[in-house]
Amino acid sequence: MKFLDLKHQFRDFTVFSLPDIRKAEPDFDVRRLVEWQEKGYIKKIVKNFYVFSDLEITESALFVIANAIYSPAYISLDMALSHYHLIPESVYGITAATTKKTATFHTHWGDFIYHSLKPELFFGYTPIPYLKQRYLMADIEKTLLDYFYLNPNLRTEADFAELRFNREELLSHLNQEKMRRYLTAFGNHALTQRVLNLLQFIRHADS
Repeated sequence: MKFLDLKHQFRDFTVFSLPDIRKAEPDFDVRRLVEWQEKGYIKKIVKNFYVFSDLEITESALFVIANAIYSPAYISLDMALSHYHLIPESVYGITAATTKKTATFHTHWGDFIYHSLKPELFFGYTPIPYLKQRYLMADIEKTLLDYFYLNPNLRTEADFAELRFNREELLSHLNQEKMRRYLTAFGNHALTQRVLNLLQFIRHADS
């Protein structure tokens, strides 16, 4: 396979992998990948995953990469809170939930940080198309639950205040029926109480 053939084959892909290439050419010589990196045609993200050097690195592109390099995973936690404008701070790294082990990958484009959840908690996300691929994004409700589930130290009004949630955004977009369903699926009384306390705090923050 020549580089122009690769470029044509995956021209609409944000990220492509060695297995992707071998689907198109089973006897592909991996030495080509080293050669194309040295020539500046492609960049390696992590083992077996690559992007074209001229890829425009947008937030959506980073989300597709995050979903691809450690699958199954969906964008959640700090990154999703920022994406939904629920917190004012910029977020360091792309955070995601996965059923695999907790892991962090340090790359040219920043850190990709994965937090492990039990398989039965891997729900509450929506597939978002981007070019010829897609990424999975947690719903607002699941983002909050993932965050509080993985941060059991967040209990008091002082803890909630430090998070500096965007009250208007949260109250206007939160689906409370969906939140109740998700809480039932977690089956965690302590989590339910902490989240209900958070919502009460946000509703009455200006009182």
